Amino acid sequence: MQFEKNCAVNSAGADLHMHTNYSDGVFEPSALLKKVKKAGMEIVSITDHDTVDALDEAIDIGDELNIEVIPGVELSVSTGDNDIHLLAYFFDYKNSDLLAYLHFAKAERYSRAVRIVEKLHSIGIPLDFDAVLSFAGKGCICRTHIAKALHKNKFVHSLQESFVKYIGYGQPAYEEKKTLSIKEAIALINSAGGLTFIAHPGKNFSDAVFHQLVDDGIDGIEVIHPSHTTQLVKHYRSLATEYFLLESGGSDFHGAERNDGMYIGTYTIPTSFVDTMRHRLFQQTYVTI
Repeated sequence: MQFEKNCAVNSAGADLHMHTNYSDGVFEPSALLKKVKKAGMEIVSITDHDTVDALDEAIDIGDELNIEVIPGVELSVSTGDNDIHLLAYFFDYKNSDLLAYLHFAKAERYSRAVRIVEKLHSIGIPLDFDAVLSFAGKGCICRTHIAKALHKNKFVHSLQESFVKYIGYGQPAYEEKKTLSIKEAIALINSAGGLTFIAHPGKNFSDAVFHQLVDDGIDGIEVIHPSHTTQLVKHYRSLATEYFLLESGGSDFHGAERNDGMYIGTYTIPTSFVDTMRHRLFQQTYVTI
């Protein structure tokens, strides 16, 4: 996949979409940040799914390595039949309301995983739930963990096959999870002092959903992402300009098991984009005061 040079910076940039083993990533925060350091990046955000449990450790290690770790999280939200992900940055990750919701979300992810495994059993796939837990470890359970368990136990030939045949949207073992609405999620992050962005809009994203997000008060859009072609990058940049949205981007790095090791240091944004985010936050704070 080819990008114009001004769409991805290969050194001294910022990657605002990275996952650790506290959700569905492979690496501990320390190992991930060592890779970030080697790639020459100055700023990253850890955006685990529905959890901020990695942030204390990541921020401390980032201080040691002279890497700024921006508090982040990737939230799942619902709108009709669409499964939308939002990226949030710069919020107070110890905010009590936010932590209360994330505690609920973690419990719901566990319950959803149980329901998915029960559905797999009902269609003749006797996956052991303990196998799923072994992949989840200390993190929130994600469908990726179920896919890995299915693959390890030879029920499928690949992780992708797990989603296509069994646990993807519309498939026989798919289960929805209870989530916030778009407006509720944006309000939650705003109340914690943060900014909210549309995550990887190139994935299963319609114009109607985009306009709903704008109407509900989204702050920005993830322009740079491995799933975005050069044409999509230009399209989302034009939307950001038209609707006065901030731009974000990153590798959506999970680790070698997701075959995205090459992404570290490749899918980045200029650090000036991060400065623009800070300026927006300052303006919002000033107006509030």
